[in-house]
Parts: sequence; structure tokens; C-alpha cells
Amino acid sequence: MIYRKLLLLLLSSVFFFSLSTYSQTIKLATVAPDGSQWHKELLQMAQDWKDISNGKIVIQIYAGGVAGDDPDLIRKMRIGQIQAAAIATSSVAYFYSDVTALTFPNNIKTDDELEYVLEKLSPFFNEEIQKKGFKVLCWTNAGWVHFFSKDKVRTPDDMKKQKLFYWGSEPVYFQMLKDAGFNPIPLSVTDLLPSLQTGLITAFAAPPQAALGFQWYNQAPNMCALRWQSLPGVIMITEKAWNQIPDELKPKLLKSAQNTGIRIWGDDIKLENEAIAVMKKHNLKVNILTPEETALWQESIDKFGIPLFVGRRFTKGTFDKVNAALKEYRKLNKDKN
Repeated sequence: MIYRKLLLLLLSSVFFFSLSTYSQTIKLATVAPDGSQWHKELLQMAQDWKDISNGKIVIQIYAGGVAGDDPDLIRKMRIGQIQAAAIATSSVAYFYSDVTALTFPNNIKTDDELEYVLEKLSPFFNEEIQKKGFKVLCWTNAGWVHFFSKDKVRTPDDMKKQKLFYWGSEPVYFQMLKDAGFNPIPLSVTDLLPSLQTGLITAFAAPPQAALGFQWYNQAPNMCALRWQSLPGVIMITEKAWNQIPDELKPKLLKSAQNTGIRIWGDDIKLENEAIAVMKKHNLKVNILTPEETALWQESIDKFGIPLFVGRRFTKGTFDKVNAALKEYRKLNKDKN
């Protein structure tokens, strides 16, 4: 009996000693602008993690793309220069392309649809992303992608006359745009503003919050009022960094991150409308499409998107999962639509 008590006392002392000596700095980067609502929420999460860990976990945040574009962030996570990132799923596609089944153009159409699909499928996507060496802390919404352009764009033919900014170098999407007759120009997001200013590009696709936050809209004052695609986002950390955190802290830290995602989601729904209103006061023209013009975009998606994306950019199985969840949501909510 005495031996057992001594053993428990020894184990307890080792446990508390390990906590007292434990400390960890996590470098978290994002292209979200410094001072944006995303940045503010990440700062709040950093404070929460510090409080939860009694100051043992310090998150250093690098906002506004100072640590590089999203592909740079993924590369830096892999080599240990940073440990975490807040990025859009379009960038997760650099190491797990199936996630882009969530962003197939004009498929998921509303915030509620996106929220339902993610509620159903986030465990599946989390597991697949974890296989690549990353732990998803939370899912959120980076906004809805719209087309912005120097000249008015209402139809696919209008867009074909533009020099369209293309973020990154993913070959399938790039080829789809070219095959559809568009003129994509691949660049880093940090090159977008100067390229608009010099005329290297004349159009881009982005959420209104980003167009306002980075002041891109000043050089492309026409917005096509078509929700081209949803843009979910994730906050993720490397498995290596996550595994270094004491297990007893992880549930509270994960809950804090999930609450951060919920707040960002709610903010984005409100901020999109506010961003559009602010830009309209500064000469942004929002071009409302007729049903016939909207149908032309869908025809282009059906003709070029499905054959090139399904089975190439993402698997049919994952696309089927997304569409099954969508069908389920729409069936449950058919009276609301």
C-alpha cells in the first residue's frame, strides 16, 4: 500500500513538473489583411489559448500575406518554419484536391447549404487532411466568390474578353478556364493589386470582403452579382505541433478554435453585405444578372466544368458525397425554398 502511494506521488510530481516546464510557440500565418475581422478573431483565439494553457502556448500571428501566399504557407508548415495557418480550401487543394468538391462553381448556393454540407462531411474531410499531416482545428466560411472586372461582365462571353487573375498554378482548373475560352493569368495573390494597376490583369474572382480589404476593387469597379462558388476556410496546425501539446489541454484548445470558426462564419455573412455597401459608396457597380444571363454561366459550367473537374480535380466519390448532402438538405427544407 505504501509502495502504491509513493508510486502515485512520484507519477503526479512528474506530471506537474512536465506541465510547469512545458512551453510552445506556434507561428500562425494567413493572407487575411492585418486588422480584418479574420485577423481580430485569430488574435482572440491566440489570447484564449494563452489563457487556457496559463501562458504556456503562445500563438504568433502573421497576417496580410507577410509570410507569403497560401502555397508558401503550406510549404513553410511542411518544413517547420510555421506551425499553423488560416487558409481557404482552394489552397488546401495543393495537398488534398478532393476538398475542392466543396467549391465546384454554382453547386452549393446558400450559407445554410454550405453549413449543412460541412456539418455532414467535415469528419470525412478532417480525416483525409490528417492523413496529409495536418490537424483541422475548425472549419469556417471565407465568403462567396464573385467576379470583379475593369469593364462590365454579365456573361461568360464578357469574361472571355478579360485578362483573368488566376491564383496559383493548379493545372486542371487553369486548363478548364482556357478550354472554356477564358484568358487566365497565373499570379501570386500578393501580385494582384500591382497587376491590376499595370493592366497585366483586368479581372479577378474573390469574396467581396477580400476585394475591399485589399482595395482590389478600386482597379476593377464592376462586380458580377453571381455567387460563383462557396469558399470554405480552415484553421489548421501541423500534426507534429499538435502532438507536442499536452493531451489534457487539447479539448479546451479545440473548443476555442471551433468557437473562433463559428464567430468568423457569422461575421462573414454580415461582412459580405457591409463590404458591398461600402464599395458601392466608392463607385463599385453591382451588375445584376437576368435569368437568361445566369443560365449562360450554368451552361458553361455543365459543358466544361463537370467533364474536367470530376475524376480529375476531385474524385467522383467525394463529389457524390457533397451532392448527397445537398440533396438531403434541399429535401428537408423544400418548403423554405
